[in-house]
Amino acid sequence: MEKRISGHTGLLALMGSPIGHSGSPAMYNYSFQKLGLDYAYLAFDIQIAEVKDFVQSMRLLKMKGGNVTMPCKTEAAKYMDELSPAAKIIGAINTIVNENGKLVGHITDGTGFVDNLKDHGIDIKGKKLTIAGGGGAATAIQVQCALDGAREISIFNIKDDFFERTLQTARKIKEAVPGCVVNVFDLADIETMTREIKDSDIFVNGTILGMKPMEDQSVVKDLSAFHKDLVVVDVVYNPEETKLLKEAKSCGCTCISGKGMLLWQGVAAFKLFTGKDMPVEDVKREFYS
Repeated sequence: MEKRISGHTGLLALMGSPIGHSGSPAMYNYSFQKLGLDYAYLAFDIQIAEVKDFVQSMRLLKMKGGNVTMPCKTEAAKYMDELSPAAKIIGAINTIVNENGKLVGHITDGTGFVDNLKDHGIDIKGKKLTIAGGGGAATAIQVQCALDGAREISIFNIKDDFFERTLQTARKIKEAVPGCVVNVFDLADIETMTREIKDSDIFVNGTILGMKPMEDQSVVKDLSAFHKDLVVVDVVYNPEETKLLKEAKSCGCTCISGKGMLLWQGVAAFKLFTGKDMPVEDVKREFYS
């Protein structure tokens, strides 16, 4: 990389916490080098209270943009000059593009999730999904799946600061897609969650449970929820096989890690950053084989 860094190199970065496990810097820098683009991508461990200052630093350093991961997605949206239509609905961002001094926030998580399923031969149209989580990624998945034809979505979230926002998201989805049934439940209600997963085609963990250093935890407490026709998807990608996926696999479920979602949301973000298509097949061979 040092051979291609110049006085004109554009800086992009990932902010969030924890961040040391992220595969984004390797994926983006590989793609920049593959296409001969003069950009460099770094990762910074940023807490929610530090987001405002980090965004100001992006302006000061004239950074080309960057990505936002948990737990900063909702907070970062507050400091954008403009939000994409999807980001406005969701109230969170995962991608920032600096358009000549104007910071525009986008959300590509939902598209990345759907495209990752398609890459595994799974279409969400007409399916029932149960989704754990009410943060940025989970909300993006809920909205995109409804827009792409899911027939029913059951959302489980802890009764914290996100819960009211989860209820608001459900109302927005119902308004935008009247044909999609949307339910919201308390994540602590294990009995109801078990019932809903049993009745679902796809279960999604959109929380940080299972991510290092919480790799010994799973959002699903009752393994009887798993059945052989269930597709289980985790947004967590490090470890690649979380406790959730290990337990679901042992019950005969089809399991999909968050690594593919990282790829496909990155494909969309790469296009926003550079105006060019990421070399997806090369990236797959280098990082996903």
